[in-house]
Amino acid sequence: MWHYGDPLGEQRSATHGLVVIDRSHRAVLQVSGKDRLTWLHTISSQHVSGLSDGVVTENSSLDGQGRVEDHWLQVDLDGVTFIDTERDRGEPLLTFLRKMIFWAEVVVEPANLAVLSLLGPKVDGPEVLDALGLAELPAPWSAVPLAGGGFVRRLAAVEVDLVVPREQAAQWRDRMVGAGARPAGMWTYEAHRVTALQPRLGVDTDERTIPHEIGWIGGPGEGAVHLDKGCYRGQETVARVHNLGKPPRMLVLLQLDGSADRPAPGDPVLAGGRAVGRLGTVVDHVDEGPVALALVKRGLPVDTELTTGGEVSVAAVMDPDSVPSNDHVGAGRLAVERLRGRTR
Repeated sequence: MWHYGDPLGEQRSATHGLVVIDRSHRAVLQVSGKDRLTWLHTISSQHVSGLSDGVVTENSSLDGQGRVEDHWLQVDLDGVTFIDTERDRGEPLLTFLRKMIFWAEVVVEPANLAVLSLLGPKVDGPEVLDALGLAELPAPWSAVPLAGGGFVRRLAAVEVDLVVPREQAAQWRDRMVGAGARPAGMWTYEAHRVTALQPRLGVDTDERTIPHEIGWIGGPGEGAVHLDKGCYRGQETVARVHNLGKPPRMLVLLQLDGSADRPAPGDPVLAGGRAVGRLGTVVDHVDEGPVALALVKRGLPVDTELTTGGEVSVAAVMDPDSVPSNDHVGAGRLAVERLRGRTR
């Protein structure tokens, strides 16, 4: 559901109180078998062979050119690895994982689990903890089992997911409402996600997206691609971009002119009539007004006057705080510049 009749009020509750959001559209898989972690380690971009019980991480599958094909959240609990991803990627990811089993002792199956999200500063209030049956919430980027099945996963100080048996999802939602959470729609979740610069696969990415462009680089709890891990498809591109140059595009937050209709995800971003990027998620934020994520040409000056293309053309400007720093220079690039006499 997009909202419950008061989308901006629901967002305000997520800012000052607590909301519960039904995200049961996400696809959840489970991986069992003694080889599950070492096997996942060999076919994915994250370092998960020694992932401790309860540690949550992002992970991904890349193609041979290092472009993102799949992205998921992953946690290992009590001998089972749980994976959740975008709804339309559930079946393709299941098919891909099963094709990659070969001789490993691994079983991959759909999991009949639903995701409910809690957002807000009161997420660790005593009423919530009592309803969850926990003395305290897990630390960020960790999870603990729930009595009766499923688990609670904390991603940030104000963001907690309940991953529960699908047939119990409505009961858990009512339990959270009873603990003081206001029901909110996906509009609230998307507004939170966009302003936090958290891209969604297939919405804020396209078929050319590489992990560096969208901030999916880092170890467990920091990104989906581990730079110190080898032996995965696309690693050559990951290493080359990190060591020798900058990614061709960058993920930024755009402030949109609110006096016109909203543009659509996938619309081009234009500067002086020329395409310089691609629009992603567009949403109305309670404080920021209409905003969007966009992939734009790296190095584009932050004060560039932009417009959106497509059926709706609106003025746009980059949020300066969202523009990635250009301070990092890879070791390979430094070596090249020394050879050219640019630095000593």
